[in-house]
Amino acid sequence: MTDLTRLTAAETADVVATGKASAVEVAQAHLDRIGAVDEKVHAFLHVDTEGALDAARAVDERRAKGEKLGPLAGVPLALKDIFTTKGIPTTVGSKILEGWIPPYDATVTKRLKDAGIVILGKTNMDEFAMGSSTENSAYGPTGNPWDLTRIPGGSGGGSSAALASYQAPLAIGTDTGGSIRQPAAVTGTVGVKPTYGGVSRYGMVAFSSSLDQGGPCARTVLDAALLHEAIAGHDPLDSTSIDAPVPAVVEAARNGNVKGMRIGVVKEFGGEGYQAGVMQRFNESVELLRELGAEIVEISCPSFKLALPAYYLIAPSEASSNLARFDAMRYGLRVGDDGTKSAEEVTALTREAGFGDEVKRRIILGTYALSSGYYDAYYGSAQKVRTLISRDFEAAFGTVDVLVSPTTPTTAFPIGERVDDPMAMYLADLCTIPSNLAGNAAMSVPCGLAPEDGLPVGLQIIAPAMADDRLYRVGAAVEAAFTGRWGHPLLEEAPAL
Repeated sequence: MTDLTRLTAAETADVVATGKASAVEVAQAHLDRIGAVDEKVHAFLHVDTEGALDAARAVDERRAKGEKLGPLAGVPLALKDIFTTKGIPTTVGSKILEGWIPPYDATVTKRLKDAGIVILGKTNMDEFAMGSSTENSAYGPTGNPWDLTRIPGGSGGGSSAALASYQAPLAIGTDTGGSIRQPAAVTGTVGVKPTYGGVSRYGMVAFSSSLDQGGPCARTVLDAALLHEAIAGHDPLDSTSIDAPVPAVVEAARNGNVKGMRIGVVKEFGGEGYQAGVMQRFNESVELLRELGAEIVEISCPSFKLALPAYYLIAPSEASSNLARFDAMRYGLRVGDDGTKSAEEVTALTREAGFGDEVKRRIILGTYALSSGYYDAYYGSAQKVRTLISRDFEAAFGTVDVLVSPTTPTTAFPIGERVDDPMAMYLADLCTIPSNLAGNAAMSVPCGLAPEDGLPVGLQIIAPAMADDRLYRVGAAVEAAFTGRWGHPLLEEAPAL
């Protein structure tokens, strides 16, 4: 039989459903793959071998009884270590939660289990999802399977690297400013940020509550759609959850067709600072969409130029509030509690030891922006810019069905290149941040390799809120056309580990 780790999620589900291979065999093949390559990649922080095999065994038993199973039953998945998982560690990439075993499952975790999806383990990430490279993890960086000296994106670099190294056919990420789409772009995979509120945030450790959104990561558009459908939907435990039907994402992914669609090219996403090879592949993608029957329209969204500074006031401000709960009193790390220090001193020592440099930087920035005398000048002004960005999107979507842009200005940069230059690091999210500020839906799909370095480039597709199905319609059309042109999926060009 074909190597089970090379199948798509849809193919894997079919193999299990038809009995060509058991769910246990599929899980074991992926666990073996993790054992063979993850020492080099470092995609996982925790591998739950026993739990994965038990879950796979339960799927096989249900199938043997003739029970109706979900469309992804028996398919392995890598879960970003920001979702609580009952009985196994959730660290959020931070020393402050090292060894913490949650007593409950996040809604996303529960829905994955209910769907019969086999969770292999928890993936590496920038601490508290603060970063664009996975270098801010307290447990060391993850390598990009295309070139292990390069970053796999962030904050969800562990999830994207697990996909690109064939350690899992599916993964879950979270996207606060691009942390699903940017890793997808630099690893040649597919990543989707659903409409804000489309996937429950209950049990997802909060970074910036008005921006954070969980979503699917996969190697194909259809696989992402199947996973999207499994985890999405209203959750009464999440006050921001949308009480509305999930868009028909799977149907759209199966019937990708852009003929007659109006697709807008965002004028502001290009020019100085963009790698020439990235723009070359993006322009080829636009021409491909035209060939497929779409009408291409140039769209100007002038407020997008203000998105980066607005984001880096709003997100740190919300982070400073959310991370105040890590005070050494309730759970997690506790430092200096020798009976001679006050509670305030223990809290200060614990936060100093438990948080990394980037987390401290954002807490300080956010606390300053929210402080008396500065709130209106900084946080208040940033929220006004957010409104302008939302209005630009509304105007654009009054003219076109979706917008497209490069997902990232450059391909994956070398590990260590930007670690001491926060501003250069933040620029990696230049194209992705506006969608988080507005709360609409966005996707990254592979669109080729940059000629300068042979590394993957991503095409970003942006749709209105609750029009997530448009992402999959366009993404599936692009994926099919490029795969036909290349003669194989892009990931097949990645060097073997």
